[in-house]
Amino acid sequence: MTRYHYRLINVFAETTLSGNQLCVFEDGRGLSSEQMLALARQFNLSETTFLLPSEQANARVRVFTTGYEMRFAGHPTLGSAHVVRDLMQTGDQLSLEFQAGIVPVEASGDNWRFVAPASTHPPTRKVEIDRAAMAALLGLQTEDLLGEPMWVDAGADQILIPLVSPDAVRRAAPNAGLMATWPLSGLGRKTGYVFAFEAPQAAQKDASGDQQASHQHQVLARYFFTTQGGGVSEDPGTGSACANLGGWLLATGHALPVRCVVAQGEAVERPCHLQLEVGEDRRIHVGGRVVELGRGYIEL
Repeated sequence: MTRYHYRLINVFAETTLSGNQLCVFEDGRGLSSEQMLALARQFNLSETTFLLPSEQANARVRVFTTGYEMRFAGHPTLGSAHVVRDLMQTGDQLSLEFQAGIVPVEASGDNWRFVAPASTHPPTRKVEIDRAAMAALLGLQTEDLLGEPMWVDAGADQILIPLVSPDAVRRAAPNAGLMATWPLSGLGRKTGYVFAFEAPQAAQKDASGDQQASHQHQVLARYFFTTQGGGVSEDPGTGSACANLGGWLLATGHALPVRCVVAQGEAVERPCHLQLEVGEDRRIHVGGRVVELGRGYIEL
């Protein structure tokens, strides 16, 4: 039998037992795709990753949900990078290879951030249903939506749905009876990212005393997805969706640079804090704190 070591990681965590959970297998060589999927189902987390050698980056990462493999995902990027730094002694700057491309990652202590693989000009497209139908899917009223829903793909395509207020975000309750009409992503997934902005922080003064707009916003977000059984679940902290929020800011002509602190996971009692930055160069950065919770191994 072969022993496969893994680590349990929390990403976007402010405390030891908060954030979005992740299992990282330190060396996935010898495992088939079917075994990787079976192990993801065994751990039953939103994602499980497997580290492999790469000729283009410090490591190649395969990302599995309990149902399929993903081209890219946000919190698995940060959690996997945290493990790669420790295993390979790379220092605080490294790169990871995903199906979606090479992703640069950097750290300051246990705070990590990645550059979205489709930064600068993420593809966008119109959602196939209108605003009223989308509101009904979310258990909301049409007037709760701030604008038209939009597909954005900064690495993984998802529907972004701007709402008028954090209260509307908290009231969102997807109607399982209408899931048959939910639009499908490129992976055949039914997902939705709802978000609302608080008032921007007050302007600050730079070292010369001049008044400068901070362009930093507080955002409340939730990410819904359908499960294999047909129900609706909620992810506590979604880095790929946060990157897509950066793509939404670009697509809607927001002033740059812009920084956002995104709170997610409140409704599922797994608070997450994500840092989003879109620079004047249009590159999208997503970051947060990573905590290693424990280690173990399995034998196959």
